[in-house]
Parts: sequence; structure tokens; C-alpha cells
Amino acid sequence: MALVPLQYNIRSLLVRSGNTWMCIFSIAATVAVLAGILSLQQGFETIFASRGRDDMVVLLRTGATSEGESAFDRERAQIALKEIPEIATDAAGKPLASAELYLATLLPRKDGGKTNIPLRGVQPATFAIHGDNWSILDGRNFEPGTDEVVVGKALRDRMQNCEVGDVLRINVTPFRVVGVFESTGAYQTEVWGDVDRMRAALDVENYSRIIGTLRPDASVKDLATRLESDKRIPAKALSEKEYLSNQTGALTGLFTFLGAFLSVIMGLAAVFTGTNAMLSALAARTHEIGVLLATGFRPFAVFLSFLLEAALLGLFGGIIGVIMVIPLNGMQTGTTNFATFTEVTFAFRTTPYAITVAIGFALLLGIVGGAIPAYRASRMTPTQALRRG
Repeated sequence: MALVPLQYNIRSLLVRSGNTWMCIFSIAATVAVLAGILSLQQGFETIFASRGRDDMVVLLRTGATSEGESAFDRERAQIALKEIPEIATDAAGKPLASAELYLATLLPRKDGGKTNIPLRGVQPATFAIHGDNWSILDGRNFEPGTDEVVVGKALRDRMQNCEVGDVLRINVTPFRVVGVFESTGAYQTEVWGDVDRMRAALDVENYSRIIGTLRPDASVKDLATRLESDKRIPAKALSEKEYLSNQTGALTGLFTFLGAFLSVIMGLAAVFTGTNAMLSALAARTHEIGVLLATGFRPFAVFLSFLLEAALLGLFGGIIGVIMVIPLNGMQTGTTNFATFTEVTFAFRTTPYAITVAIGFALLLGIVGGAIPAYRASRMTPTQALRRG
């Protein structure tokens, strides 16, 4: 079966340039919205699930879904820190485990307004547990037992009073910023300080969670089994990767819903525009269709020709839509993490996945919009087409 030459479709698109560009930009706008939301989602997921470690364990109180809901008193925290054999030890034989406090405080943004920022009180072992995934970028680390803090790089870039030398008031206690740190994952949107000084400043008795490094021959499952039988520690164990993945659930679902909803609404408009444009082209090219059929091209070849033309509209619209979003790649933004109701700062990530999905959706819009005109064109007989033309 002979196919209609591609040059025929390209010439047709150029001849009716007004309708062509209207369709392309309608699809491009839809794709830009979808690609933008996908880039947001990819950026958010990048700082959480993709950065967690399997050999780092997080202990939360039984029944808690986040560290904001979890609490360990001092006695149970000490048992967990010192008497869990699955936890690795350092060169001095001390357990690589740390009790942490997690709360939030309001800080002013550089662009105006205030937002909840995570505060994390840590013990010295925290830095050994994070290892190369945590480092001081500017200034120095805080001294244990002092009213000093270090702030994450992403936080310093978006919030006031977060430069080295500034003073942050936590409750009524002034804490001096002595350093800016860089870290993988969401930690660089936090303020870190000595856990006991923060507990005192915030008048909090309990710890929020306990973290530790697992021995090479141990697993989270082994530790979870032990905790089930050890009634002294009412806790559950998760790997850091699993914990961070759980924290992204609500917001990732929101991004997915928002992207799907807007894409369907705008996609319907793009399909309507594309269908009308192709029907208009069909009416203007009735005589040409008759000539094609009369010269031996089969109806299915005409159908494919119109469908290809619609797909080209979708492809061009998809490419333009993606180009519109690419400048956002790497741009810092922030949103509320619904698991803890604190702000998380992250960057747009226009990944190959986002680009592939966006262009694939654009092709789908073009093909769906061109299906009815293509079918009508293929149903014409040479006599009907030549008479109407």
C-alpha cells in the first residue's frame, strides 16, 4: 500500500499557517503546565526518597507516622542509644546512634511573609552517622552545649536572619548562626543545633526520633523484630529511605492529581482546537483528497496522512511546551510538607522522564484531535470529494 508523501503534510501545515500555529500553541500551553508540574514533582521527590539510605535506621514511637508525632522520654531514648546490638559502633566502640528533637519555628522569608521552618536538635553522633552526606559550606559547626546553630544552604538562600553571624530567636532564646551546611535530601532546609539546648529553649522534655547506622550484617527487619519483643522501647524501625519516601506521599499525590486535572481540562481545549482546525483543513482540501483517491491512494493511506499531520502538530506543540519549561530547571522554590507542616525548599527538575511524558501527552492530544477528521477524510469516495471540491 502506497503512503501519501510526508511533504504533502508539511506543505499543508505551511499553507494554513494560522490554524497550524493556533493548534501548536494550544498544545504547547497544555504541555508547559504538565511539564512544569512534573518538574515540581521530580524536584520534590529528588530531595526525599532518592536520597535516603538503606543502612541508616530511623526509630519512631509506635503509632507515629512522622517525627513530628513521635516522642521518646530520656529513659527509653538511652536504652535505644546504648542497648541495640544491630547498631554499628565507631572506632572508640561507641554506638553510632543519636537522639534528635524535631520542631518548627516561624521565620521571615526574604520575599516577604513568614513560614514554618524545621528545627533539629542533634547529638554529636549525628554527624558521624551522616558522614560524607553532610558538610560545612561556610563558617563552622556549632559547639555542643552552646546556643549556636548551623543552617542549611537552601534555608540561607530563602530566609532572613540565616547568614553566618546572624541571631535566630528560638522561642525567647537567642541562638547565633555560626555556619551554613550542605546536605543531601531535605536536611538542608533545616536549622541544626545542640539537642539539649534546643529542648531547654523550647521547654520540651522528650526526643522526637532516634537514628543510627546499622551494622553491615544487620537489617532493618532484624531490628524491627527485636523491637517487637523488647517492651522497654515502644518503637518501630524504618530505613531512612523508607521514612523519607513515606513523608513525600501526600504532596506527591497532590502534584499528581493537580497535573492530571489541569492536563485533562487544558487537553480537552487543545483537542477541541485541533479537531476544529483539522476539520477546517478537511473542508478546504476536499478536492485534493479526491485527487489522492483517484490516483490510487487507498482510504487507509489518506487516514494515516491526516493522522500524521495531527501528530506533527502535537509534536511541534510538545517541543515548544518543553522549551518553555526548561528555563525553570534548577530554580529554587518551596512548599509545605503536609507530613510535618513545615516548608521544604527544593528546585525544579526538568528530567528526561518529565520531558518524555510531556511530549508523549502532546502527541496523544494531536492524534486524538485529528482522529475524527482523518476518519471522515478516509470515508470519502473520489467522486464525492471531486464533486464537493
